[in-house]
Formats: sequence, structure tokens, C-alpha cells
Amino acid sequence: MVDATNYASATERIIAAAREGRPFAVTALAVHGVMTGVQDPAHEARLNSFDLVTPDGQPVRWALNVLHGAGLTDRVYGPTLTLKVVEQAAAEGLPIYLYGSTQPTLDQLVPALMRMFPALKIAGVEASKFRGAQPGEEVEIAERIKASGARIVLVGLGCPRQEVFTYAMRPLLDMPLLAVGAAFDYHAGLLKNPPPWMQKYALEWLWRLGLEPKRLWKRYILLNPAYLTRLAAQKTGLWKATPAAPSNEQVHGFAV
Repeated sequence: MVDATNYASATERIIAAAREGRPFAVTALAVHGVMTGVQDPAHEARLNSFDLVTPDGQPVRWALNVLHGAGLTDRVYGPTLTLKVVEQAAAEGLPIYLYGSTQPTLDQLVPALMRMFPALKIAGVEASKFRGAQPGEEVEIAERIKASGARIVLVGLGCPRQEVFTYAMRPLLDMPLLAVGAAFDYHAGLLKNPPPWMQKYALEWLWRLGLEPKRLWKRYILLNPAYLTRLAAQKTGLWKATPAAPSNEQVHGFAV
């Protein structure tokens, strides 16, 4: 499900797809994102069809190293990957499209990105509707994105909604779609990153839990132990994971 990759390789693969005008679905998964696939086989099959899945959280990086000898020295964190992709897009004149979150967040995100990357071209901005897609709406969204001249789409709908959106839209767009999680909120200045030491020692979940306890307690208190239990079972040979085959089934009514 998760690729053993680094920032340089992931960024180059995304930008190459943007240059060449081809579909390319990307997400960055921390423990919560991985466990959404474990708990839902249909969603796991969708994730396994992505072109690139990066290890967003330190525990996911550790799992790749422990189980597969990946030798990764750092995770590939969604918000940081977003900035690296946007920086390269600005350097090459590849316009981006921002899809998701709320209009107030986007209103702060756009100038923040322009301050960081003055040469950046933002082809379009579209807030989430916070509802399911109506019949044929995915085609309308794709047409708006294509008409804008965008070459890369950043999707900020939250996990797992953004992954389902990216999966569903991939056949309709000849460009990379990146499910970037909380990157919109972070770069708009609405969320603060934890101290580097907390990120290094996989304590970012504790920071996020402290900021949003009512929304995130189930994610971290229930899913983190389940993830570690499965990791230990795989390492000791008590359980062998059987990945779902990549899916190509169409989804309807996904969050937009």
C-alpha cells in the first residue's frame, strides 16, 4: 500500500506527470490513513490503485524499515511534500488548482502560497461543498479544472474523503491529483506544526489530539494501538497481511 520513497523522488514523479499531462494519483498516509484501508477492504483496493502513496507518519516509515528493510531515514510528510511540489511547479510555470477545505481557509492559503512562491500560478480555487457528489457532478468538476489550465490539483478534503475523491477523479483528469490532508490548514496558518522533536519521535498524534480532542480522540486512541498490534504480529510472523488487488471500480456519491 505504501511506497518506500523520499521527498526528492516523490516530487520528481509528480512533476514529471504534470509535465507530461498524464493521470497520477498521490496521497500521504499516516497511521489513520493506513488503518482506513485495513478496516475497509474496498477502500484498501482503491488505495492500492494509487500511483504513489508516501509514508506520511513516522510509524509508517518505521513499518517499511522493520518489515521490508526500506532503509528510509525520513518520512514524506504531506504538508512538506505539498510545499516541495508547489515550489517546483512555480519554478517550471506549472499552474496548480486548489480543491477542498472552506472558502475562508482558501482565502488565507492563496496569499500565503504566493508570499512563499511569487512565481506560482494558481489556475483555480474551489472550496468543498461538504456533501456527496450529484449525478454527473464529477464530470463538471473535471471540466472546470481542465478549463482553468491547471497542471496539478491539490485536494484538501480530509482522510479518507480526499483519497476517494482523488481515486474517482483520476480517470477524468490528465494531471496529478495530490490528496494533501491538513496541508491547506497548516499553510494557511490555521494549524501549528508540533515541535521538531515531537515529529521525530512520532508524537505528532499527541499534539494534534491536544488541539482537537473531540474530533480526533477515536482516531488516535483506538487506531494507534490497533496499528502497532498488527505491526508486531507481522514482524513476529503471527499474521501475514494479504494486500487487496488494486480497484478500478467507479464510485458514486463521493464527497465533494
